Amino acid sequence: MAAQGPGGRCPSVLPLLLLGLAAAAFPPPPAAASEPPPAALRAGHAASSLPAAAAAPRTRYLLYDVNPPEGFNLRRDVYIRIASLLKTLRKNENWVLVLPPWGRLYHWQSPDILQVRIPWSEFFDIPSLNRNIPVIEYEQFLAESGGPFIEQIYVLQGYAEGWKEGTWEEKIDERPCIDQLMYSNDKHGYYRGWFWGYEETRGLNASCLSVQGSASIVAPILLKNTSAQSVMLDRAENLLHDHYGGKDYWNTRRSMVFAKHLRVVGDEFRRKFLQSTDEADGTQYKEDWTQMKVKTGTALGGPYLGVHLRRRDFIWGHREDVPSLRAAVKKIHSLLETLKLEKVFVATDAVEEEIELLKKLLPEMVRFEPSWEELELYKDGGLAVIDQWICAHARYFIGTSVSTFSFRIHEEREILGFDPKTTYNRFCGETEKNCEQPTHWKIVY
Repeated sequence: MAAQGPGGRCPSVLPLLLLGLAAAAFPPPPAAASEPPPAALRAGHAASSLPAAAAAPRTRYLLYDVNPPEGFNLRRDVYIRIASLLKTLRKNENWVLVLPPWGRLYHWQSPDILQVRIPWSEFFDIPSLNRNIPVIEYEQFLAESGGPFIEQIYVLQGYAEGWKEGTWEEKIDERPCIDQLMYSNDKHGYYRGWFWGYEETRGLNASCLSVQGSASIVAPILLKNTSAQSVMLDRAENLLHDHYGGKDYWNTRRSMVFAKHLRVVGDEFRRKFLQSTDEADGTQYKEDWTQMKVKTGTALGGPYLGVHLRRRDFIWGHREDVPSLRAAVKKIHSLLETLKLEKVFVATDAVEEEIELLKKLLPEMVRFEPSWEELELYKDGGLAVIDQWICAHARYFIGTSVSTFSFRIHEEREILGFDPKTTYNRFCGETEKNCEQPTHWKIVY
C-alpha cells in the first residue's frame, strides 16, 4: 500500500446469500436448456388463459440497461428515473426492479481485474434501496424466475423524424428500430446479447419503442400492451426524470446508500490521513436513511479541501471549461489560503504522468492509493465510491464542470447537511468567459 492509502484491508461485506443464489441460478445444463420455456412463461400469453392456480397475483420483473459507453455515475442517475417508473407500475401491479449487474464500463480500466457480473451489493446497501422500492440482484431474479429468460425486451429510442423546437410533447409509440439491434437470433430463435456478461441469458421477444418523455410514460405499455412476467428496457437513458429535484427524486437518491464496507474504508482513511471524524466534523450518519433529516448548514466537514479533477476525455471533450493542471493547482492554493487549510484530497482520473506533475506542484495533496489487493477487492467502482465519500466530507469541495462524478458528490454533501456555498463549486477554464457555477438543488424531505 502507498503511504497515502488506508492502514489495512477492509473485508468486503457481501451477502452470503448471493453465493447460494448464484449456485441455484446455474444448475448443470440439461438437454431442455435449449428448449423454449413453457407457453405460460412467454410474452403475450394472456393471464386469463392460464390455469386458475397460475392466475393468482404474481410478481412481475422490470429489468433495464444503459448505452454501453455511459459511466458509473450517469447510470446511478438512470436508476433514479427507473425507480420512479417502478413506483408508478406498483400502483397497479406487484412489480420488482431487477438491478442490472455492473461491468465493462469505459472508466474501469484497471488491467488484470475481472470487472463483470458485479452485483450492486459491492457498491450499495441493498436494504437501504429496498426501503424505497423493492429490488433484487440479477442472480436472485434467475433463481426466482426459473432460468435465464427475459420474456420481452423493449429497446428505447428517439423518433426518426426528431422533434421541432417549441413543439415538445410527451409520447411513446412502438416503431421500427432505427438502429440495428444489439441482439442477434440464435438457432432456436432466442435473442442473444450482452446481458451484463450473462451469456446464457436469452430474450424471447424484442421490439423498439420510440419515446419522448419522462420515465412513467412507459407504464401504460408495460401494464396494457404486454403480459410478460419479465420486461427489460434497454437504452433506458432515453427516459427523462418524472420530477427532477422533487421529493420522489430525493427519496430515491437518499436510498442509494454506499455499501458499508466502502464507507468504513473511507472513514478510516479520513481519520488516519486527514484528521477527520464524524463527531468532530458534524457529519453523523444514520444507517436508516429514512430517519436522517439534517438541517442545511449544520455540517462542518473535515479540515481539508476536497477536489475532483476530471481529466482524460474531458480534456478534449470540454476544453473551454476544464483548466490546465497548473491553473487548477493555482486555484487549489488560493482556496487553501482562503480557507486556512493545509491538506487537499484529490480524486482524479489523471494519467500517471499528470499525477507525478501534481505531486510536484501540489505537495499538500493526499490521495487514496490502493494496494493491488485492495484494487482487486473493491474494484474501480469501489474506489470511485471511496473517493466520493471522502470528498463529500471535506470542509469545502470544488469539482469539474458537467461531470456526473462531481454531481453525485454535490448530492451526497446536500444529504449530509453542508452549506451550499461549500459544495456547489467548480474549476473554471482559462479561456472561459462566463464561468457559471453549478446549480444548487435543495434537498426535499
